[in-house]
Amino acid sequence: MSPTPIRSVSNPTAAVRTPRRGFALAVLAPALLALVLAVPACKRSEAAASKSASTSSAQTDASGPADKGGKDGKKEDTAVPVEVAKVARHPVAASYSGTATLEAPGEAQVVSKTSGIVLDIQTEEGQRVRQGQVLARIDSEHQRLQVAQASAAVRKLEANYERSQKMVAAKLVSTEANDQIRFDLESARASLNIAQLELSYTTITAPISGVVAQRMVKQGNLIQLNAPLFRIVDDSRLEAVLNVPERELATIRSGLAVTLAVDAVAGKQFAGTIDRISPVVDAGSGTFRVVCRFSGEGGLKPGMFGRLAVVYDKRTDALTIPRVALLEDEGEPAAYVVRDGKAMRVSLKLGYVDGEIAEVKSGLKEGDSVVTAGKVAIRDGAKVQVIGGGGSMSVPTDAEANAVAKH
Repeated sequence: MSPTPIRSVSNPTAAVRTPRRGFALAVLAPALLALVLAVPACKRSEAAASKSASTSSAQTDASGPADKGGKDGKKEDTAVPVEVAKVARHPVAASYSGTATLEAPGEAQVVSKTSGIVLDIQTEEGQRVRQGQVLARIDSEHQRLQVAQASAAVRKLEANYERSQKMVAAKLVSTEANDQIRFDLESARASLNIAQLELSYTTITAPISGVVAQRMVKQGNLIQLNAPLFRIVDDSRLEAVLNVPERELATIRSGLAVTLAVDAVAGKQFAGTIDRISPVVDAGSGTFRVVCRFSGEGGLKPGMFGRLAVVYDKRTDALTIPRVALLEDEGEPAAYVVRDGKAMRVSLKLGYVDGEIAEVKSGLKEGDSVVTAGKVAIRDGAKVQVIGGGGSMSVPTDAEANAVAKH
């Protein structure tokens, strides 16, 4: 048996560490190789995905307009139903509109000219009275006694004056004494007239003809001097005051026709005229006063609130269209006119606007068909189908008129 050779180990740690390092390299080497190969593959995948997305987007963009164009093409082929009206000639009027309260220029407040107790009232509110008609009576006993006293003094002085005249003729009385008696007689007669006037004040009479609007006294009341008793209004003539802007000064003149509408008498127009115009423009408001006159017949009463229109120009043969046909886009009036089955937008120059019709200065000719209903569903050049005939100009509805006003 041969002996086993013995090797001396100078560093035991180095002998153990060498196998562990080799094992670590053996494990990490495949992982690093896999990571190096995976990076280019990921880049190729991202490029392919980006290319695919670009292709899909291009296809979507290409197909989108085609689909949209197909839908639009289908919409263009469909005619939109509309209603039309013919451009025709009608009379129009230019007017200035405003509001005012009716007033009675003939109005009087009856006051007491003396004091006393009211014995009798002979009229009531709402009754018509004539000028000079008795309205009430005041106790006149005191005034009658004053008249009697003044009358007696006058008779006494008249007798003295007659005797004085005879004595002057006989040169028994001086001329100065005779003149003094004459002056006393004239003063007494004046006192009698005053007493008779005070007596007449106990009978209250109407200063003007009209209707009793208010009674402010009762029978048995003790009234004082200048106490208000009645208010009488002459409603046969009424006035309305308009404050018109100064830019209308050249168009408003006396004698022009005025129309009045009040809510209390619905559906009725009252005719009047301009009675007078103030020659001065108010510096604060920039307006001038225009007084319009109306008759009190037909139900008009003082105090009513009315809407007035002053007609200052008329045209009997103007080219007109309904107001509901107007398209006031961006302040430029326009309308759709139907030509060859299509709606064409036409700019207009307007003249007077009178109620539900508008005068056309240029842009249309007589006989053209303008769209009055269905305007919101069409555009310039769209195909339309006329329904409802559209032969003559019809009166627009309130809803359509309000829609035009909102434009």
